[in-house]
Amino acid sequence: MDLPCVQWQDHVAQKWVGIDPDVKEHFTSLLEIDDIFKCSLSMITPDDLDFVDSISVGSSVQKDAEKAARCREGGNSSFRSRDYTSAALHYTQGACFAPVGSEQLSLCYANRSAALYHLQHYQDSLDDISKAMKSGYPPHLLHKLKERRTQCLKHLSVSQKAKEDGHKAASKNHGPEEQGSLQCGICPEAVMSFDPEKGRHLVATERIGAGEVILTDRPYSCVLIPGMEGVRGTAGGQDTEGGVFGTEQRRCHRCLCETLSAVPCDWCSYSRYCSTSCQQEAWEEHHHWECPVGADLMVMGVMSQLALRVALKAGLRNVQRARDPIREELTKSQPSSLNSKSPHSYSCHSTSNSDSYLRVFHLLHHLNRHSPCLRFLYAVTIATVFLKLSKVGPPPSSWDFSGPSREKNQSNQEGGITDWGSELWLLGSAALRHIVQLGCNAQAIIMLQNIGTRNSAVQSSREIRIATAIFPTLSLLNHSCSPNTSLVFESRDVLCGSDPSADISEHTAEDRSKPCRVTVTVRAAKVIPPGQEILHCYGPDSRRMATKDRQRLLLEQYFFLCRCETCSLQQQQDEEEEEKQEKGTASSLLCGKCKGSLRKFSESKGKGFMCSQSCCGHRMSSSEVSRSLQSIRADLEKVVDLLQTEQPDKALKILRTKCRSGLILAETHPLQGELDDATARAYAAIGDWNNAASYLQRSAAAVGSQYGEDSIELGYQLFKLVQLHFNGGSRTPALSLIPKVRHLLCLHRGPRCQELQELQAMEDCLRG
Repeated sequence: MDLPCVQWQDHVAQKWVGIDPDVKEHFTSLLEIDDIFKCSLSMITPDDLDFVDSISVGSSVQKDAEKAARCREGGNSSFRSRDYTSAALHYTQGACFAPVGSEQLSLCYANRSAALYHLQHYQDSLDDISKAMKSGYPPHLLHKLKERRTQCLKHLSVSQKAKEDGHKAASKNHGPEEQGSLQCGICPEAVMSFDPEKGRHLVATERIGAGEVILTDRPYSCVLIPGMEGVRGTAGGQDTEGGVFGTEQRRCHRCLCETLSAVPCDWCSYSRYCSTSCQQEAWEEHHHWECPVGADLMVMGVMSQLALRVALKAGLRNVQRARDPIREELTKSQPSSLNSKSPHSYSCHSTSNSDSYLRVFHLLHHLNRHSPCLRFLYAVTIATVFLKLSKVGPPPSSWDFSGPSREKNQSNQEGGITDWGSELWLLGSAALRHIVQLGCNAQAIIMLQNIGTRNSAVQSSREIRIATAIFPTLSLLNHSCSPNTSLVFESRDVLCGSDPSADISEHTAEDRSKPCRVTVTVRAAKVIPPGQEILHCYGPDSRRMATKDRQRLLLEQYFFLCRCETCSLQQQQDEEEEEKQEKGTASSLLCGKCKGSLRKFSESKGKGFMCSQSCCGHRMSSSEVSRSLQSIRADLEKVVDLLQTEQPDKALKILRTKCRSGLILAETHPLQGELDDATARAYAAIGDWNNAASYLQRSAAAVGSQYGEDSIELGYQLFKLVQLHFNGGSRTPALSLIPKVRHLLCLHRGPRCQELQELQAMEDCLRG
């Protein structure tokens, strides 16, 4: 959970300890959100507001020309090292710090246009040239921009002709492309149902085939998570100045798509967007009011910001409509209303804002199951944010009670509308409701991040959490530790049906003016028969965590004891399950002397592992095994760092000599799979394709054993194996693997994913 910073948590904890016992008892007895918010609002003191100011100083989002200049110098250093991606990100950071109309802003745009030109992002380079000129670029340097603009236009003209020729050839060789725009909604074979025990949930009414799309949804609101590692700038194997760029530097703060040419907010140095459309929509929807309190929101945590953002977007009318108890009863009594008109009876257009908000508002919040201390933290945090917001200007237009007289009121009151305290407590109450809901209804947005080196011939990636969101329809899915669905998150225009694999630099000016959307697509991971509930996993599934640990985590965060089919079956085999999941089992650890399997033992002297071969009898204590595994993991981390900084020879030396620690891992041990994968990457980096393929094949076997033969994890490993065979000229092994890889990628990622396009290109080349 993305709670406020530790300093604020400690401050609120001390406040809780210090309040009068009668007041504490009264607060604890409150069970209605409205009452809790009003009570907490009355407790906020000037000292609380001053404390927020003191801890948010380090998170300042003010414009700063000096910081802009330093970022530009960092970009220049990367540019000289020909690390143009890092340079572009440095220049973007400089543009975000630079005040509007300043010379620093024009210089950052101009320099970024040069980096983008070298990256062959010619349209983005042209856009930056235009921005630099409009921002007062020094006249004596204009000739550089004009020359670059001429070169960009030439390249764009050539690439446009090549693209047209390519489209003609593709239409002859491969037939028409997949048609139809992607709309948000639930497929015709599923329906929303309701019962008191499960609440609202989705059930298949007809057979749903494996790989078929069940639903596509857009978040009602989302917040990018700051500080998550995005990319490491490298130049000649060394980190550039600035080192690691986080997701907040690389992604649009509204649609979350990656961009090297972000459009900064005009007023703060933090928020940035992939286009002026995203910038304008974010401004109108929430950022207009978040911007002045940006530093405060940073220390208050992602959950607080997301809760506020949901309430700001909803507006007064939608909140009042959702609070109507009659409408709530109607919502429960008509469970299949989502599908009553058509397969996609509700749209993702802004006109559906009220319907989407109804589904968000009525998500369970489990208020009475939160501890009084946590309720107090939530309530005081939201009340403080509410008061901070009320001091920076008039209320949001969507929350303005004055109607047509709003402009008149504003003009007569220099400080803005002063009736924040009248009925606008509903805004704070709604935000409090949502932060309590988010604890068990928030969805992490996961994207694939490339972790390979810039010139790597083999793709290496990992999943990273880039944002927290709340989805109106996805939230209907209940949990299973062995879900029958898989989720894919993308940033694209789902209503226009644009190609998600297309490079943003190839879009026309008209395309680039349209805001993107982050969407989730839920596919059936296996055949779902009629009557079966559609489920997905809320956290670690049965392949990643033991039953008892999963149940404990689900109970702590989601307030239910999981009794899904997988847990029920595994509870009957507790001992076997415990051995399978623990990384020290008979099937995954081998004796260092005779390579026989180790089995666990427990005696009065302690617990440990014993060789299963009677002629050997070698023993290791549990602490010895734990230390050995920790040592292997530490060496593996060093290897990964060396591979990311293009030092494969040093990585191979560690892998050959140090990753053993007196313990032998079975081929199917997850850690052995990671070691084999790293070894394959190292051999691939030096062009030894045969050895690389051999080790990756072993890694794929371990992945298949851990995650299953129909898992997306195995699909990614086999995709890399195809790349290795392709680069090594091993035609037959590559072609034999492609059908299985295609099946797994289609099953989990859909027929339009980028990996499938690359797979098709390799197959076309191999077949001549």
